Amino acid sequence: MPLIDHLLANVTVRKAIWKLWYPFLTRRLRGEEVLFLNYAYEEEPPLGLPLAPADEPNRACIQLYHHVATQADLTGRDVLEVSCGHGGGASYVVRTLRPRSYTGLDLNPTGVRFCRQRHRIEGLSFVQGDAQSLPFADGSFDAVLNVEASHCYPVFPRFLAEAARVLRPGGHLLYADFRFTTGIPAWEQAVAAAPLTTVRRRVINAEVLRGLEKNSERSMELIVKHLPKFMHGLGRDFAGIDGSRIHTAVRDGALSYRSYCLQKPGA
Repeated sequence: MPLIDHLLANVTVRKAIWKLWYPFLTRRLRGEEVLFLNYAYEEEPPLGLPLAPADEPNRACIQLYHHVATQADLTGRDVLEVSCGHGGGASYVVRTLRPRSYTGLDLNPTGVRFCRQRHRIEGLSFVQGDAQSLPFADGSFDAVLNVEASHCYPVFPRFLAEAARVLRPGGHLLYADFRFTTGIPAWEQAVAAAPLTTVRRRVINAEVLRGLEKNSERSMELIVKHLPKFMHGLGRDFAGIDGSRIHTAVRDGALSYRSYCLQKPGA
């Protein structure tokens, strides 16, 4: 097993790595207006979402958010996004799916400051907080959105319990993430044990692979421009560049990328 995998298996070390990595990345990429830190999504034939010209460069990443968020009707709802990154997905959802309110939460204070400065839209707010100890009262939201972040959480079942706690009865957790083969049994067990009902589950490796390939050239340009050379390998993996470990794992099935719609019983 590679050294990074050994390190990430340790809960304390894993949390420390992500707390350092994301602020570092935010500082490095802020001037480039990098609004998405997630992988991407493209159907065959292409999804063809109508996008504003300013959104077009982020089409593949936006389509992943669209796929996840449209699993439930968010119109007029109170929505929480846990681990909102640089806020591009939050901005897109608010502008197109019309929730009543949308709160983006992230552990990275540098990223939260960036979001507050960059995304000034009525009904959209950002707070700093921990996915495993959400700073909200029980039953505060109609939907919780979580895109490609839970593999970073030290104790994934705790996040599921917190998401269920802050949801109103009948509310939805709209969720997408990946695990390598060795982590899939624990992942599936945690989802099955959560106080949520699985409404829909879908493996989206093929769609994510197409999205990664659409984004590879731009992602590599950003890596070369903003990361020191000794970090290029990590950057390639993080971005899923064509030929990287992540890209190969998605292609060959050593990694399973899935989307879920989970619902809190009641109502």
